[in-house]
Amino acid sequence: MPDPHVDHAVLAAHAQNKVNIPADEARKRRRQVNHLRARLEEHIAAHPGYDLVKLRGSGSIAKHTAIWRRRGEGSDADVAVYVRASSVGGTNADESGLLEWLRDRCIEVYGATKDAEDFVISEHAVGITLRGSGLKIDVAPVLYEGALDDRGYLITRQGDRVLTSVTLHLGFIRSRRDAAGPNYRELIRLLKAWIREAKRNDTDLRCKSFLLELIVAHLWDQGWNGEPLAVNDYPRAFEQVLGYIARTGLRTPVIFTDFYAKGEVTSDSKPIQIWDPVNPANNVARTYTESDRQRLVKTATTALEEITWAAVARTKGDANDAWRTVLGPGFEGA
Repeated sequence: MPDPHVDHAVLAAHAQNKVNIPADEARKRRRQVNHLRARLEEHIAAHPGYDLVKLRGSGSIAKHTAIWRRRGEGSDADVAVYVRASSVGGTNADESGLLEWLRDRCIEVYGATKDAEDFVISEHAVGITLRGSGLKIDVAPVLYEGALDDRGYLITRQGDRVLTSVTLHLGFIRSRRDAAGPNYRELIRLLKAWIREAKRNDTDLRCKSFLLELIVAHLWDQGWNGEPLAVNDYPRAFEQVLGYIARTGLRTPVIFTDFYAKGEVTSDSKPIQIWDPVNPANNVARTYTESDRQRLVKTATTALEEITWAAVARTKGDANDAWRTVLGPGFEGA
């Protein structure tokens, strides 16, 4: 069989040119987050017992898995601010009131150098616009009761309080990156580009980035069909991830034992069961319906068929066209 026209090097170049946030931009965003953190720490030092306890970088910028997005498609960076739960009525505090309270606290900490209109309540967070750089950082509250390892309660879209730890989540992905090498996170970015394109074509498709990260982590830990996850061969790794989704139908529970024993997992009958590596009571796919599962499996199956065809395509143009259906019209190929 001849070598495929779209190989690891081609996908690596696409990631570098069309998917990844430029290194300088990513560093700028992390510097801004660190600046916010330093300002809060200074404020806490000057006001012992302040109601905001600490700030931690979270989300894809902190994980180094962020992909380039157009301005206005979302925040440029996410942070978690740990709120002393007793100061806002406990872990069952009303979210709308909590966000108003948090906006006012952010103005207290950062308002000396920023206008009040730079602090805007958004969905589940307070958005802070940095006028100099134009960056928007979402500050999400974590209700904190003093637990170790930065464990606190995050309010979900459904209004549930879910125990989590930003620090342990970052350690979870870092441990696998350290073992697998930098291509591990690049593979996640490429898969996020796939699901972003799939959602543009099907607005009802559900697949959060965290779900993809956990599927990749599971395949790194367990392999697929007797083979390790091919992080150094992106087309093959794509086949493995998509093949796993298509052939298991996402019906097999996924459990990690980094921070708890398998027996601690709370039983669940949801269509998809992928467990938070930090919290054995949190199925991160608990809100996905059977219809959502079928839709995601169908999407993965279609993408798998395209890249399988690309691997044996006679011409470079045919192979590139197949990959464009997976990664979008911006894919240029070799």
